[in-house]
Amino acid sequence: MEVAGSTRKPFQQTEINWDKLDKTRFYVVGAGIFTGLTVALYPISVIKTRMQVATNNAAKESAFSVVRGLVRNDGIPGLYRGFGTVITGAVPARIIFLTALETTKVTAFKMVEPFKLSEPVQAAIANGVAGMLASLCSQSVFVPIDIVSQRLMVQGYSGHASYNGGLDVARKVLKSEGIRGLYRGFSLSVLTYSPSSAVWWASYGSSQRFIWSKLLDNGTEHGGPAPSQGKIVSVQAAGGIIAGATASCITTPLDTIKTRLQVMGHDKRPTARQVVKQLIAEDGWTGFYRGLGPRFVSMSAWGTSMILAYEYLKRLCAVNE
Repeated sequence: MEVAGSTRKPFQQTEINWDKLDKTRFYVVGAGIFTGLTVALYPISVIKTRMQVATNNAAKESAFSVVRGLVRNDGIPGLYRGFGTVITGAVPARIIFLTALETTKVTAFKMVEPFKLSEPVQAAIANGVAGMLASLCSQSVFVPIDIVSQRLMVQGYSGHASYNGGLDVARKVLKSEGIRGLYRGFSLSVLTYSPSSAVWWASYGSSQRFIWSKLLDNGTEHGGPAPSQGKIVSVQAAGGIIAGATASCITTPLDTIKTRLQVMGHDKRPTARQVVKQLIAEDGWTGFYRGLGPRFVSMSAWGTSMILAYEYLKRLCAVNE
């Protein structure tokens, strides 16, 4: 972090670039922090997934009904179905994502600087490009993990098959569909998560700049002291909430289609078009927004918690000069 009296703009004094990080510590400490976040927020993903794949009467259940059913049938462990698979794959996927994000973001900022755009617009473009490319890089690891974990999340629910753990899911998918089965919905995953990541990071970067411009347009940027840690965290949290709300509203329809494609059994595997037709037939166009509430909460909670943890992690791992 910059010292008081820096001539950098306030928002620049809050940022730590990739070249200023202790990479080994960043990965080791980061793995622990993000594992803790996954433990805390994973049940929301289970609820969202169940709401998206429900059929007939089950499709009318509220998020609270899904929770009650899970706890009644399986106890608290029911809220963590598929967790072991997710946490196993989350570490390499997260490493790939964060490395691509930080390295790409620095390059993207340099590319947009000559256009003399406003700071929020520059941040939106650079962060958006970085978020999209980072998501593309991590999908090769994330999609198979997503498929296995989602099948575990919905096993025995609304007519879905039951399994004996993540390895059993992978074995049955490979036996019936081959390696392509573990990448079912890959294109939709890319179309869902890459734009979602782009929107999330673009919203986060631009909203931060906008908030700073409103809070600190009183001459602070011309040699004033760096913002306090409390103010920095508050702005980052606000940016995370805005980013989560924006991304969830835009990408929920694609996420619903992708989820249903990934959990359907081999004997009744539908196409994306058939999934769309079924959703419209069952609920009309509102069917595409099944699980919007949990997804909104999930993305906002994940996003805000993740970004605060991520920024804290970067402060912990900054190399003192």
